[in-house]
Amino acid sequence: MSKHHISATINGDPAEFLCDTQQTLLDVLRDELNLTGSKEGCGSGDCGACSVMVNDRLVCSCLVLGVEAQGATINTIEGVAEGDQLHTIQKHFLSEAALQCGICTPGFIVATKALLEKNPNPTETEARYWLAGNLCRCTGYDKIIKAVMNAAAEMRGA
Repeated sequence: MSKHHISATINGDPAEFLCDTQQTLLDVLRDELNLTGSKEGCGSGDCGACSVMVNDRLVCSCLVLGVEAQGATINTIEGVAEGDQLHTIQKHFLSEAALQCGICTPGFIVATKALLEKNPNPTETEARYWLAGNLCRCTGYDKIIKAVMNAAAEMRGA
């Protein structure tokens, strides 16, 4: 089996890697690039724990092949914070206790960031709808939605 040379931009930086044709983007991120923030919760695109942005589109990285990343711009949970400074969304997830085991948290944060970039003033219903592809088995959703709404308000300056 031959490996393919892939060039992409990941979290703003150029990246190159080799991968097999059947390796998922999630496997490449975790195993080849040591970006272990995205988690595999299901491997079938049902839980959202592995959510990343590919060319400004929110995707489950377990459903994308690594070879499909050629030339792509990819943003992962590792690219959300600015150095040691947590993003407003991350701060609100912490302050609202919107996480417990942490498996789903990276996917929720990436999805929330995608939502707030597209719609900086979502209603609670819109936020719930947008995050419907992300499942949490620990916290329930009320604390997560509160964190999302509070982060949105702070980011808008409200």
